[in-house]
Amino acid sequence: MALRQAARRLGVLAGSSPQVTRAFAVGSQRATMSTEAQRESVKEFLEKFKQHAPSTMDPPNFPSDFLPPAREVPATPPSKLTLNFYMPHEIEYEGAEVDSIQLPAVTGDMGVLPGHVPTVAQLRPGVVSVNMDDKETKKYFVSSGFAFVHANSVTDVMAVEAVPVEQLDGEAVKKALADYQAKLVNAKDDYEKAAAQIGIDVTQAMDSAVTGKA
Repeated sequence: MALRQAARRLGVLAGSSPQVTRAFAVGSQRATMSTEAQRESVKEFLEKFKQHAPSTMDPPNFPSDFLPPAREVPATPPSKLTLNFYMPHEIEYEGAEVDSIQLPAVTGDMGVLPGHVPTVAQLRPGVVSVNMDDKETKKYFVSSGFAFVHANSVTDVMAVEAVPVEQLDGEAVKKALADYQAKLVNAKDDYEKAAAQIGIDVTQAMDSAVTGKA
């Protein structure tokens, strides 16, 4: 039920190549230019504020005054990707250094390496693969969520629910899939059809994760 509700609510691998390095450099340059433009805009506003505001009035605060300093964007991609993996009830990774991750985006599976261009991706039910190094890969089934890939090689994964794939019960998944398929056949209205189809999509993705097809 929780997975079905989560899915309802939120509803290629890039190689280390000269093209990726150039894209990273462009993304870094744009991020720097954006920050500088914001600072100039604030400075310009404060100058005009002082010209017109009463001397007894303090200058206003800006959202950036309450944010921690942004991490610098390096000139070249680092050797590791920094991963933050959050759920509403748990933090799976925070500041972890990994080789790469594979994400089940709604537009297709997406790989993220250090130096990936900034991206926001909505996640579909599927497997998030965290490649810690050449020898260790950890896989999690996620119901839905979003991933934010930043220019400084930091990736934030926000999942409504996430479960290590090895903890999924294959027999329970197959039973749930059969139940949802029966509900779809016997649905009396569009709502019941939609709810059953969501359940089918999630349990089929679970089944693929369990059987290693994902």
